[in-house]
Amino acid sequence: MKNVVANLRLRTKLLLSMVLVIAGLTWVALLVVRQTVQERARQELTTSAQNSLVIFEILQHQRHVALSRKADLLATSAFLSDNDANIFKDSADNPLDTSTGDLMALADPSGQILVLHTSRSGVNSESIQTLLHTSLARKRTSDWWFDDGHLYQVELHSIGPAGMVNSPQSSTVVVGQEFDERSLRELGRLLSSEVALRYKDRTVVSTLDSFREMELSSQMQVQKPENQIHLGNDRFFASSVELTPELAGGPCLVVLRSDAETMAFLQRLNGVLLKVGFLAVLAGAFLAFLIAHTFTSPLSRLVEGVNALEHGDFEYHLEAQGGGEVAQVTLAFDRMRQTLQKNESERSRLEEQLRQSQKMEALGQLAGGVAHDFNNLLTIIKGHSDLLLDWIKGSDASYKSCEQIHKAADRASSLTRQLLIFSRKQVVQPKVLDLNVVVAETDKLLRRLIREEIEYVFVPAMALGNVKADPGQIEQVLLNLTVNACDAMPKGGKLTIDTSNVTVDKDYAQSRTGLRQGSYVLLSATDTGHGMDAKTKARIFEPFFTTKEVGKGTGLGLSTVYGIVKQSGGFIWVESAPGVGSRFEVYLPQVSEKSDELAAPEKTQPDSVPGAPTILVVEDDAAVRELAGKFLSSAGYRVLVAKDGVEALQIAEECSEPLGLLLTDVVMPKMRGTELAARLEKLRPEMEVIFMSGYLENEEGTQESIEPSAFLEKPFTRESLLGKVNDALQSPDLQKSKKADRLQSQSRFQPYLQ
Repeated sequence: MKNVVANLRLRTKLLLSMVLVIAGLTWVALLVVRQTVQERARQELTTSAQNSLVIFEILQHQRHVALSRKADLLATSAFLSDNDANIFKDSADNPLDTSTGDLMALADPSGQILVLHTSRSGVNSESIQTLLHTSLARKRTSDWWFDDGHLYQVELHSIGPAGMVNSPQSSTVVVGQEFDERSLRELGRLLSSEVALRYKDRTVVSTLDSFREMELSSQMQVQKPENQIHLGNDRFFASSVELTPELAGGPCLVVLRSDAETMAFLQRLNGVLLKVGFLAVLAGAFLAFLIAHTFTSPLSRLVEGVNALEHGDFEYHLEAQGGGEVAQVTLAFDRMRQTLQKNESERSRLEEQLRQSQKMEALGQLAGGVAHDFNNLLTIIKGHSDLLLDWIKGSDASYKSCEQIHKAADRASSLTRQLLIFSRKQVVQPKVLDLNVVVAETDKLLRRLIREEIEYVFVPAMALGNVKADPGQIEQVLLNLTVNACDAMPKGGKLTIDTSNVTVDKDYAQSRTGLRQGSYVLLSATDTGHGMDAKTKARIFEPFFTTKEVGKGTGLGLSTVYGIVKQSGGFIWVESAPGVGSRFEVYLPQVSEKSDELAAPEKTQPDSVPGAPTILVVEDDAAVRELAGKFLSSAGYRVLVAKDGVEALQIAEECSEPLGLLLTDVVMPKMRGTELAARLEKLRPEMEVIFMSGYLENEEGTQESIEPSAFLEKPFTRESLLGKVNDALQSPDLQKSKKADRLQSQSRFQPYLQ
């Protein structure tokens, strides 16, 4: 019995309990009045007939509410669509709308019917319009319309915001339901009575047979029926109600209740009901208790779950019992709890990822800005230390001091270069590489870094795909990861570097937040060191963050790796835990191009150039400008200097001799170096161009417009400056070809340089 009750739907349980309780009370009442039931039967029938009208009014009100709700929805739809007839028709024809509505119409403020939708054919819009005018004139929002033998209960709703009801400027939506023979018979079955609907002294429809219907019409034409009326051999208790009392001859509902069946039933069951009623009360009370208990138990558990969820406890689990509505609500609540738990975890993960990304971006901008400012200072320090070393003899006491200044400047340049790599603003020369070749060529250097107590293993993949990156930077990644692994294994261990082809799908990408789907070449470095906790792992790529003792590390090793990987379009991931070692995974996108051969750069000593051309140096920093001029003058070049682009244009226009090369900074007041170069290309087409700057900003399109051969990175030395100038001025045919390419790309030349 418990399982049967638990599987019932909630509505069934409510109806069952109510029916049982009402039945019990009914039979108890019959037992109390059994002695007087026959004498009061007629009075009860009369009251019942009157109560039938009350029930009808309740049903009428329910229909009124349903029609009003639909009228309100259609009015809202019409208001939002600015009384668009097509949209109103679509709303009226909506197959998903289960509400009743045999008549739907849209009228303009003048009462003209714009759209008419009915469930039967042959409805005349003019007659509906006439009925609408009548209702509007009577200021009725609920009315009864009779049209061509059909009676409708209608609701009128004005279109517009709240407060515009019955406004003469507002349109009107009409929704009606026909009160036909089927509806009348259903009402009759509900009231257990015969029902007749009359309009203007004639019976429109009724549940009576034809003979009794004619007899009822003839009696009601003479006078309004009293409490009792005889139709044939039967006596009925009659009651009626005017549906539109303010209109004479309006629709009228007549309820006729026969006493024959009631009296026979009461006489036959009078004695039995006394016993059955008593038993029904006991059974109803017992079943009501069981049903109440069934309802209360799952609802109380559901309330506990809601309270737990309100306090942030997403682990509170609810078990559904049975298959009723309460069980369905419980299952829905449990699914909602799981969704909220998942969303909370996802939100926390995304917030942490966003904070980390913003922090790394801010640190990158800060590092790039600091490195840029230091590059100008280091250019001056290194340049003048080079000049002093050339001027001072090796036996001079100050020569070693100059050497120390030069070495310190070199170390500072190395630090700023690592900062630029981390901020992804280092000038790169990408090539198509086979990582197996790069690792193999770096193998000898790596083994020098690895102590004897550490076992080193390289596991290359077969048929490894190619990547596009700067080979020098990839070597830097290998060196930094190796040094980091060795530091993590002070008592020895094993370092394994391996490569492989990886295809990242959706599931794989979800396991490594930030990794996009695609084909990659994976370079991994795995050590058996002491590992890292989650707090340390979250900060390992921050510049100057280190777990080493003071003076034993700069904290730029892994940040440099991070910057190189990001600048190469890759992704880096770390797996580590205390006591189990660490695994660094570097994902670089695969390319279909063939790998380039790696050739060692030839070192040339710049010499003075006989018959050297004139060089125009443009730099807003006076010290750097002076230093560059000295370097070029010492090599035999004639040098013209300008502090900005405007002055450089003026010099170029006034200079009568040919200008062989423009050496310009990029970011300057009044005019950027790129704009200056573009304007001088037209004025001096024979002139070569070299840009100098602290770094290239990592923006799309930048390195397409400026080739590394036309860029001089600060800080520069005398050798690097003269080498770049000599390369630009040699091989005139090659330079003409490069110049033509540069002129073609000048229209899209929008570099982001500093």
